[in-house]
Amino acid sequence: MKLQRLFKDSGMALWSLFCVAILSGFSPAAWAMTEGAERLNLTAASVGYVAVCVFVLAYVLVMAEETLHLRKSKPVLVAAGIIWGMIGFVYMQNGMSEVSEAAFKQNLLEYAELLLFLLVAMTYINAMEERNLFDAIRGWLVGRGFSLRTVFWLTGFMAFFISPVADNLTTALLMCAVVMKVGAGQRKFITLACINIVVAANAGGAFSPFGDITTLMVWQKGLVHFGDFFNLFIPALVNFALPAAIMSVFIPHFVPEPEKEHVYTKPGAKRIVGLFLLTIATAVCAHSFLGMPPVLGMMTGLGFLQFFGFYLRKTFNRSVAREREKAELRQDKLRLQQLGSVVPFDVFSRISRAEWDTLLFFYGVVLCVGGLGFMGYLSLVSEAMYSHWDVTYANVAVGLLSSVIDNIPVMFAVLTMNPDMALGQWLLVTLTAGVGGSLLSIGSAAGVALMGQARGIYTFGAHLRWTPVIALGYVASILVHMWLNAAMF
Repeated sequence: MKLQRLFKDSGMALWSLFCVAILSGFSPAAWAMTEGAERLNLTAASVGYVAVCVFVLAYVLVMAEETLHLRKSKPVLVAAGIIWGMIGFVYMQNGMSEVSEAAFKQNLLEYAELLLFLLVAMTYINAMEERNLFDAIRGWLVGRGFSLRTVFWLTGFMAFFISPVADNLTTALLMCAVVMKVGAGQRKFITLACINIVVAANAGGAFSPFGDITTLMVWQKGLVHFGDFFNLFIPALVNFALPAAIMSVFIPHFVPEPEKEHVYTKPGAKRIVGLFLLTIATAVCAHSFLGMPPVLGMMTGLGFLQFFGFYLRKTFNRSVAREREKAELRQDKLRLQQLGSVVPFDVFSRISRAEWDTLLFFYGVVLCVGGLGFMGYLSLVSEAMYSHWDVTYANVAVGLLSSVIDNIPVMFAVLTMNPDMALGQWLLVTLTAGVGGSLLSIGSAAGVALMGQARGIYTFGAHLRWTPVIALGYVASILVHMWLNAAMF
């Protein structure tokens, strides 16, 4: 209730400020700005203040998504339109509309590359899910009769090693399903296991270009080469393992009764995994050897999946008949029932199941931050953080900020600032932005999703009680990175 009142009061205050600024924002006197060679400095103009208020208000609504049940893409889409609309109006009044148009197109191109890359990755993950690959992993874990402490470590390590390939949201949801099934009735275990999964998934995504949106953006920008990300493997492992070791002491010694849950994968499941790895290799080769954007390799990989989908449809009847014959020999009634509802594989149905709210949220964030940067605000922030602060402190602060604000806009802002940093510092900010979100349950998509999946058990307050332990892992990972990779600084 207090959190809801906070969001409400903050929203009202920002809305009042916004209305006042609107009344004064478009007068000629408000455009007191310094003209540069190609752009206008709007940071001291009322129109700039309005843009900041619009973005802050939009982000307050994003943070209140769970309370308001308002999808996070809606406010940032509107905010992006307002910010760039104001930029376009001001530049048109100054006879420089072609400059604002070119800037908008540049930001749109950056988003388009990110959109297509993520769309292919999400399509592959959805295809693996449709082929029951993740259900098979869950069924195997549930039926092994592991103790709660073993399940705690297994789900943590699996989240750590799956998230570099799959996104951390899918990984966290899969592991949470296992925890909820195995630990039914064990509230303390479920809480600690969910915290462990969130930390592990975020840490695992930090050392792979494909593990998180932030690492993907840094790689696509060409600031860190593909192989350099793996220098963060040990720091990321420390970030996960240190808190996990402490929390595991509090896991009760209990061995639940195993449940037999045999899950059959559909034809082509393993081959789709192979195609996904081939797609990743194609993206890496396109970027490393051809100098082309990684999205070229990913879209080529989507073509691989489409050809394989065509093969699965052509052989569908033969495959079903073969599986039905095997099930009849085993007298497996459950399998026969499953085969009766199997439908042919359709790539476009997998594309349609992509997280479109997330993809549109990225559009709003990229365009909002890009617009504020075009106005000149990111130059001011870059000057304050990376000129007046020690660069290491600035990069550590980025991680702390990402525990409150989504790490996507934070990292995009840093990339837009593009401070002059050594490779070790770029790896440091990649690490902190990736794992900093673990400090709070609202700091990452994985944490927010698990609060919904384990509603009433894994909560903001339950996570907050273990934040000091998670912070130990955060600090330790930074120190380990600075020690192991000292030559890069």
